[in-house]
Amino acid sequence: MTRLALFGAPIAIAASILFNSGGDESEPPKSPPAAADPADASVGPDPYAAADDEGRRQLDARVDGMPAGLAAPKMREIAWKLLASSEGSTLDWRSQYAAIDDNGDGTGYTAGIVGFCSGTHDMLTFVEAFTKDHPDSPLTPFVPALRKVDGSGSHQGLDPGFTAAWKKSATDPAFRAAQDRVRDEQYFEPAVRLAKLDGLGTLGQFIYFDAMVLQGTGTDADAFYGIRKAALAEADTVDEGGDEKAYLDAFLDAARAVMKSKKNQQDTSRIDTAQREFLYDDNLGLKPPLTWKMYGETFRVPS
Repeated sequence: MTRLALFGAPIAIAASILFNSGGDESEPPKSPPAAADPADASVGPDPYAAADDEGRRQLDARVDGMPAGLAAPKMREIAWKLLASSEGSTLDWRSQYAAIDDNGDGTGYTAGIVGFCSGTHDMLTFVEAFTKDHPDSPLTPFVPALRKVDGSGSHQGLDPGFTAAWKKSATDPAFRAAQDRVRDEQYFEPAVRLAKLDGLGTLGQFIYFDAMVLQGTGTDADAFYGIRKAALAEADTVDEGGDEKAYLDAFLDAARAVMKSKKNQQDTSRIDTAQREFLYDDNLGLKPPLTWKMYGETFRVPS
């Protein structure tokens, strides 16, 4: 991998999220969106945060009545390719299920389609949940070592064998489906819902999704909701009567500032030569053909 950016915050992955369905991988089950705590001062106003069950049902009905946007099958495929270009310098996102490498940035091994890291807790919680339901997984023997290296860049107890075990696991459809569910339910679905409620089109929905994957769904200033709060201080969302392009520009400014504040995210290609270029081309619908650069390499998605 040549990806330079990693998760800024650990995620909590419940076994019920990973294994609540044995259905078609291409149709992941719906789950409630990740709502921010409205009492947290770092959180931008999220319509879901203060809503009760009935309020959330009304919000879901509102979202369901909107155009599919990034959730349309063709656009999902484009989203996965855009993400893979920044996470793994490839458009072949399916190859990323098995991808695993140490990028030398102090967070240990980075693996999978959303970049689970052995040093940032998300890989541990994912592997613990998966191996609990699949005790015969090649990854099961490495759970104790993952617990010991959590929070560090150490490979102690993981070498040799862990990378081979991850790659072997990736040949298992259940393991790939579990990665899909984390991507969809922890990041994609909450991002698209919130972006739609903010009045954003397909590009804005992807920008939210990418920021959630990169920085986590936390409420700190350097996580997604903190970035959104900073953007809201500079511009109104479309739902608030603001200009979509101006708001997204402010969001990207805030997201870029967070990236530059982290020593392992100094390359801001995903914003500078991809998302910002689409925005300045007025491609708010993220309509192909698309051409962008990532870490100096040019990628294209035809019409």
